Amino acid sequence: MRHSPPVFGVLFAAALPEVRRRVEQNLRRVRGPRSRLVDLLDSSAVFAAYGSCIAEALLLASDRGYTVARRSRGVEHYHACAAAGRGVIIVTAHTGGWDIAGQILGAVHPAGVMLAMQRERDAEARAIQDAARQRAGVQVVHIGDGPLDALPLLKHLQRGGAVAMQIDRAPPGMRSREVTFLGGRWRAPEGPIALAAMSGAPILPVFTHRLGFLDYEAVVAPPIRLARRATEEERDAAAAEMMGALERFVRAHPTQWFHFTGDGPVAPAEDGTG
Repeated sequence: MRHSPPVFGVLFAAALPEVRRRVEQNLRRVRGPRSRLVDLLDSSAVFAAYGSCIAEALLLASDRGYTVARRSRGVEHYHACAAAGRGVIIVTAHTGGWDIAGQILGAVHPAGVMLAMQRERDAEARAIQDAARQRAGVQVVHIGDGPLDALPLLKHLQRGGAVAMQIDRAPPGMRSREVTFLGGRWRAPEGPIALAAMSGAPILPVFTHRLGFLDYEAVVAPPIRLARRATEEERDAAAAEMMGALERFVRAHPTQWFHFTGDGPVAPAEDGTG
């Protein structure tokens, strides 16, 4: 189980050349242009890490007694936010361990973690994933752009809970703000910004990466705070700060960012990697 998932990940990349091309494009955004061989090696590392993370998430959901080793950096930022009692809006991304991030966070947040996600098109796949997350103690809420969709999230924050949202994908139709990210223009989801302004809860960037078999680290960045009547300029600044935290993380861990879709870029970077 330790060694076969990376092989499957690399085979997955070989079978989907368009996805591999997107990954190589992301790598060039993150660490600049490299040789064709380096692109191939780094993209293979991305898919190997992805395969390992998927397999380990399934192991943890299997009720076979597996546990994850949890490490953290910057956890003092989390404790300061939680102590304020307004709840915490955790922004994260599709990085190593993204699918078990709720389990990692839930272990340190007694008021519970609510994961806000876009509705999965495949209802059967959504039910399987939600059941696995709920067994791990993570409550999942599927949201759209309706005016009432944020109510469960607001109530959870008012009870001192944590709401987790992913920020590296902004599908067509999702409300977003344009920011500079990895040298180009990028769409940052509006959801965390709007929720922070409505609730007064701080935005806390938390990103995870895989260190080894069932061994993960969460990296916590300083919180981002918004006034309840934040101006558009203040909201833009918060979006830029939020995506800046993600940029610093993916530059430090370029082969653990699993951004396989085309959602996000608005305009190419100056070096043409958009």
